[in-house]
Parts: sequence; structure tokens; C-alpha cells
Amino acid sequence: MIKILIVDDESIERELLSKILSSNSLLELYQVENGRLAVTYASLYDVDIVLMDIEMPALNGLEAAKRILDDKPSCRIIFITAYSIFSYAREAVKLGANDYILKPVDREDVQRAVKRAISQVEAERQLKAVRPDVGTLEDCEATDKTALMMAKVKKYLEHSYMNYDLSLDSVSSLLNINPSYLSCIFKRCTGVNFLDYITNLRIGAAKDYLHDPFKSASEIAAMVGYDSSSYFTRAFKKNTGLTPTEYRKQVGGLTR
Repeated sequence: MIKILIVDDESIERELLSKILSSNSLLELYQVENGRLAVTYASLYDVDIVLMDIEMPALNGLEAAKRILDDKPSCRIIFITAYSIFSYAREAVKLGANDYILKPVDREDVQRAVKRAISQVEAERQLKAVRPDVGTLEDCEATDKTALMMAKVKKYLEHSYMNYDLSLDSVSSLLNINPSYLSCIFKRCTGVNFLDYITNLRIGAAKDYLHDPFKSASEIAAMVGYDSSSYFTRAFKKNTGLTPTEYRKQVGGLTR
């Protein structure tokens, strides 16, 4: 069961989001009308995903999200914002938001964002469930358990590459094994360095986003897990030989 908290100061918006998601019997839905209650409910019910409006009185969505993530870093935050405050979206992604949806909300956008967040929650649960006995981690070809763990790690990375706090240490902590040991096993089993694997996922996603002329390079950087657009540009050029702008021109997109 996946627990989802819907937060919006407008009851019509809360009901609309609830109606969009209610057809999924695997979701347990909660609703609150402000940021303070969101922080309380997220902790009280140990929710997995929060859909939250940014603009709310008293405690806005950004501040509420900070408090929720301080208490439960694994919680997935999906922000809802209007075009008039679109600049908040970039700040939201940098804060650690999983995604953002523009108002008026579209059913497909909501379902897509929630499906993506659910995939991340499930991937993390599976990763925790496959915590290994370190004594068995000797050879990925000879040890089925090691091969299974690596498959789960790769799946987790594929669903979580956009998270700023994703690192060798954070994944090792989920598995309860030494980071250096995970690095060694990952390279032996995949043939790729752990950090290079994450970079390849991020740059691959960035290439797809760069086909969209309405997304700036700085927005894309945030969406694929980089908190610095300049670092993103350097990583992109190192990986592809082109800057994001040059790549966008090459594939026929517009610069922005």
C-alpha cells in the first residue's frame, strides 16, 4: 500500500486530485488544507508521497516540504504550481521535489507524476528488502544473491537518478554495507563505475528533455539531479562532447 497526502488550501483542488487517484486501489489517500497539517500528517501516517500546492497561507508548500523531508528524507514530494509562480518550480526541484505539476492540473500529468513517484518508492522498498549478507558478496556471476542485489541497485538508480542526495553513501546505507565494498561489487558486476552510471542516467534523461524547447537548460539541470547549472553543463559536455545548448541546436530544438 502506498500512502499519499494531498495538500491544498482549496477544497475543490483537493477533491479533484483525490478523484484522479481514487481509481487505484493500492493507494491510501489523505487530505489536509494547509502546510502545518501537512507536516503533522506526513509524520503521523508515515506517508510515502505528498502532492502539495506551493502557494498556501501561513506555511507555504516549500517550507512544509523542508520540514517533511527533514523528518523523512525518503518521502516523495510532488508540487503543484501555477504559471504565475513558475519560478517556484525550480526552487522546488532544488529542494528535493520529485516532480511538479502546473495548474490547472491535467489528469495525465497527475497520473504520470504519481506513477513515477510510486516506482521510486517501490524500488527503494525492494532495495531494502534485498539487504545482503556481506559474506556472500564475492562474485556476481557465482552468487545469485549478489546478482539480485545488483539488479535491484540498478533499478533503484534508474528511478532515483534525479535525487540530489543520491550517492554511493546513501545507497550503501539502504543496503547496510560499506560504501567502498558496494563500489567494488558494482564495478565488478556492471563493468561501470557507480558514479559514472548515475551520470550516464542523468545525461541520458537530459538529452530527452532538451528536445523540449520550453525547458531551459537550468530547469533541466535541476530535473535530472544537478543543483548547479554550470556543473551540469560541464558534466554534459564531458559526456557528449557538446554543451546542452549545442546539443539542442544539433537535434533541432530552440535555445532558451
